[in-house]
Amino acid sequence: MSRPKADSKNTRKDKNGYALRKGESQKKDGRYVYNYKDGFKKRRFVYANTLMELREKEKLVMKEMAYELDYASASKMTLNTLYDRYISQNYKVMDSTRAGYNSLYNCRVRNGFGLKRIVDIKYSDLKIFYHSLLVDEGLSGSTVERINNLIQPSLKLAVRDQLLLRNPAEGVLTEIKASDDWVEGERFALSIPQQRSFMNFIYNSTEFKGWYPLIATLIGTGMRISECLGLEWKDIDLSERFISVNHTLEYRPVDDTGKCIKRIELPKTEAGTRLIPIFDEVMEAIILEYQYQKVLGFCTEEVDGHSGFVFCTSEHKTYLQGAVNRAIKSIIAAHNEAEEVLAAEDGREPIILPHFTCHNLRHTFCTRLCEVESNVKVIQDIMGHSDFSTTMDIYTEVHKEKKQEVLSYLQGKFIIR
Repeated sequence: MSRPKADSKNTRKDKNGYALRKGESQKKDGRYVYNYKDGFKKRRFVYANTLMELREKEKLVMKEMAYELDYASASKMTLNTLYDRYISQNYKVMDSTRAGYNSLYNCRVRNGFGLKRIVDIKYSDLKIFYHSLLVDEGLSGSTVERINNLIQPSLKLAVRDQLLLRNPAEGVLTEIKASDDWVEGERFALSIPQQRSFMNFIYNSTEFKGWYPLIATLIGTGMRISECLGLEWKDIDLSERFISVNHTLEYRPVDDTGKCIKRIELPKTEAGTRLIPIFDEVMEAIILEYQYQKVLGFCTEEVDGHSGFVFCTSEHKTYLQGAVNRAIKSIIAAHNEAEEVLAAEDGREPIILPHFTCHNLRHTFCTRLCEVESNVKVIQDIMGHSDFSTTMDIYTEVHKEKKQEVLSYLQGKFIIR
């Protein structure tokens, strides 16, 4: 392509004396800019390092502008409207699955991000939204992925219906997964040194010690967070040393408006209703929580006729899962910072904790249980696994590592050179 020559009648030129067309300009740093209005009457800008490169990009802009988008419909449509259209046409899903999708979308998207017009949603907007769900809301990576699996195909439908030229959700989750805030998968357990360091840090911390009873109960019983937060004092039998798990505390939408409220629900399966033995460490943690509440006050909140909850905030309300996950995140950061200093003083390698959530504490308990218990049926009963294969997967995984550990001790002991 030949370089554009200057026109003597055109007074707008770049620094090299070449004529600039309508909408073209050159910045002080030498970069070229082309600005135009798209079909939605929104001002857009295209940047390039050379004038020839800019002209090539202008050709692509003209090509896109010629693409017959339904500007009138797209400019009025919100993500909520688009999602409702997508989910209503997803004929393959079961009614129960569709209800689950709607519940998640209504609770986490509809009253906030879902109000945005689809023409205003950018890649960076989705990136910020997903990051806030992970950090501010304390959601797990798997939950954020499920939300993306509702938003991305909805926007893909908009592309196919010629409402959008491209899908702004493409590639966002891949970038989010690469961040430190992403906790990959649910099958992750703390090692024994990590577990010991984590719990000792909380117990001896003036800032975080108030969280010790709840976290010690989670990691010492393997309860799901919803089971633990719904625990009532009447569910604990200190004489027989058993905890009765018979309901959960959920935070779910009350209706199609997306407003979420606390609810008491029965365990999803029969296996969820169970008795969990109380170990000494958990007994001490529960007694410590009782002593705290004798001084600070017991929980006064009532949810669906249930009251007397074991774990509560300073306002005497039950906790939300997100608050517990955010606390764990803060504890991890404080622990690692302090551990770096202590390790340097002691001349040893620091015990650095990875990012994890409440569910990793459940998996940690199950891993410890599999290490000392060979009866898989007992493990399944304590954990409340409805699917025997779930228990077997963890049991097999743990004992595979144990075999490798045992074999490592035999290295060099059979063959004498």
